Amino acid sequence: MRPAKARAIFTCMLWFVFSAAVAQDWVRPSPLAIASVRYKDTYVKITYSRPQKRGREIFGKLVPYGEVWRTGANEATELTTTRDLFINGQLLPAGTYSLFTIPRPDFWTVIINRDLGLWGAYNYNPRMDVLRFDVPVQSPETFVEAFTITFDQKNNTAELLIMWDRIKIALPIQFIEPKS
Repeated sequence: MRPAKARAIFTCMLWFVFSAAVAQDWVRPSPLAIASVRYKDTYVKITYSRPQKRGREIFGKLVPYGEVWRTGANEATELTTTRDLFINGQLLPAGTYSLFTIPRPDFWTVIINRDLGLWGAYNYNPRMDVLRFDVPVQSPETFVEAFTITFDQKNNTAELLIMWDRIKIALPIQFIEPKS
């Protein structure tokens, strides 16, 4: 095969793959999002999908109370930490985990689970739980249209904030100081 023809074929194949990837993101109703925080040599990243409220009744209806939720849309939300840290006072070893929640009107149960690559919470396995704890429901300062996960960092501590509609929960994170 001549080099010019091979380049043309390669370029067409590359264009096709790129176009398919871009088109998939454009039609995805709940786009992928990433929230991250860094403290010294510890990096924490949350990968999740951002559904929109769009006038729907969210908690207690779209997201039923008392049931395990993927904490977002599409794939189960994933949390990665490069170093051990404390979350809600409990040690979380470095690694990647699924993040599930069980919403209730006054508090949510937060579940950090070692099973990965899940679609939704359909195959959630409680035997794979690493941490499980309850946090109180709060109200955000403003209405939140798009499901949002973010960090509020203050030196060696942070709050992982999960917000949607008129609901907010905060998960306290304590970074572990590296040993000298």
